[in-house]
Amino acid sequence: MTSHDDFMIDITPQVLLKAYSCGIFPMAESADDPALYWIEPQHRGILPLDRVHVPKRLARTLRTAPVRVEIDTDFDGVISGCAGSRPGRRSTWINARIRSLYRELFALGHCHTVEVWMEDRMVGGLYGVALGSAFFGESMFSTERDVSKIALIHLAARLIAGGFTLLDTQFVTDHLRQFGTIEVDRETFHHLLSNAVRGNGDFRRLPERPNPEAVLEIIDKARYGA
Repeated sequence: MTSHDDFMIDITPQVLLKAYSCGIFPMAESADDPALYWIEPQHRGILPLDRVHVPKRLARTLRTAPVRVEIDTDFDGVISGCAGSRPGRRSTWINARIRSLYRELFALGHCHTVEVWMEDRMVGGLYGVALGSAFFGESMFSTERDVSKIALIHLAARLIAGGFTLLDTQFVTDHLRQFGTIEVDRETFHHLLSNAVRGNGDFRRLPERPNPEAVLEIIDKARYGA
């Protein structure tokens, strides 16, 4: 389900947060299109935080890769990376209006980034919106092998540690399915969402630079119990 808005309508960060609380999110047709589409999928992708799966090879990479993971240090770098062209995708749905709105949400503390760095170069990351104990994943990117996967695993651990109850991936892809992402119908998603937005997740409960072993331990405890 989609609807096209008049691009002269003033969509504020508060309007955007209200839309998220109702299960709706915006996208643009292209980077050059000034208008937005409001989207509410019939079926929604979610990654249950008590069922996150870390493939063995990725766990090894997480422990040994010469990277560091940061949060909320370079919003513009992350959204530019997500908007960039890459093999298999020549266009992007991230237009100037999306950049501006989410930059405002970032300033308000509702939009967060997880960034993967090699020395002084960002090589991957993701961003999304936090509301209550729900986190809405928006987009991710990588310029080196596996770094967007590292960002996702760090995100999941941070959400678990912070008491979040819902990680919305919007859609299900093969890339996301390997970590345990499932598809739910709209009614189920709205039930999960209504409970989550009344919660109180803390994105910063986890230290800013947790070590890989701590990240994997958090995920294992959530999946298998203490």
